[in-house]
Order: sequence, then C-alpha cells, then structure tokens
Amino acid sequence: MSLAHIRAPAATRARLIAEFCAFYLAAPMILALVLPPSMMFPALFGVTALGLVLLHLTPGFHWSDLTRGLREVSLAFVVLGTLATLAVGYAVMVLTAPEALWLLLRANPGLMLMIALLYPVLSALPQEIVFRPLFFRRYGTLLPGDVRAQVVLNAAVFSLAHLMYWNWIVAAMTFSGGLAFAYAYRVRRNFPEAVLLHSLAGIVVFALGLGVYFYSGNVVRPF
Repeated sequence: MSLAHIRAPAATRARLIAEFCAFYLAAPMILALVLPPSMMFPALFGVTALGLVLLHLTPGFHWSDLTRGLREVSLAFVVLGTLATLAVGYAVMVLTAPEALWLLLRANPGLMLMIALLYPVLSALPQEIVFRPLFFRRYGTLLPGDVRAQVVLNAAVFSLAHLMYWNWIVAAMTFSGGLAFAYAYRVRRNFPEAVLLHSLAGIVVFALGLGVYFYSGNVVRPF
C-alpha cells in the first residue's frame, strides 16, 4: 500500500504539513531571498543537519534501511544517467560558457580530484538523505497517490532548493537530476543507486566546468 494512502491523525498531519512547508518551501525561499551569498552554505549545512534529525525521529525508520539495494544497483542505469549528464552538460557549456569548459581539470586538477573524492560523502549523500528518504518516508502521507506525481513533486522540490543560485541552467539540471534520483529511490527502491548516480553526476558537473553556475560567489539576485 502506498504511504500516501495511510492517513495520519489530524494533529499529526497538521504538524507534518507545517514541517514540510517550512523545510522544503520556506527554507529555500529564505536562502534565496534573504540571506547573503556568504551565509548560504552555513545555512544549508544547518538545514541538512535538521533534516537528519527529523529522519532519525521518523517512526519506523532505521538507518540500516539505507543500505538495502546495495547489491542490486544497476550499473547500466547509473552509467546511462552519467553519460546523459555528460552529454547535456557538455552541450550547455559549449553553448553558454565555452571558455569555462573543463576549467577545473585544466586550471586546478588537484582541486578537481578533491571534489571527486569528497563530493559523494559531503554533498551527494546528505542531499539524498534529506530529499529522498526524509521526503518519502516522513511526509509520505502528504504526497499524491500516483507514484509518477510523487517523483515529479520531489524533483520540483529538489530544484527549488537550488533557487539561491538564480540560474535557469541550475534549475533545469537539478530538476532533471531530481527526476532520476527520485526514480532510483522511489520507483526502483534503491537508495545506494540514487547516491551513486547523484555522486557521479556531481563530479561530471564540476569536471565540465558547470561549477561556475553552482558557485555562491557568482550569485546575482535579480532584484
């Protein structure tokens, strides 16, 4: 039975709605509209930490749940997603910022290596925990019954979390990535696969030079 069809008590449902709106809607808007760029990452770390606490407090959740599916990870699915990221990202760079193509690899390969080593653990994994298990497990009763609608909503929320960059390329790429990551977790029921896909996509993004769009120092608010 879908989580969306299990009705929670009214008081609990109201609290979950408030949590969901504050965490997935209000927080990204505050980050984008109010906080200065220099405060974005400290605030993101704080929000992420809160998400981990909320997931830990979610009834029925166990951290060991996140390792399920490790042996069933589809390398073909992950490779296909990574190649798609490479192809789309390369086209975006050629069309919008050819001078920055492969920038990190050319100018600072040591930093690129550090990103490749640390991004999966410090960025992809925490993001996946907050936007996949927390989203679907804690707030499942609030979601539409149709799984496809849940995946699209999850991708939209994931894209909204990147509003602080004020860039349509970031919005489009994070929405597309969110669809793939949500599909891996919600439809294929494989959290390790979602993390691996997210990790490789992020490494490809920075290797291509798309990091110029994901850098808080380059943020220019349209007001």
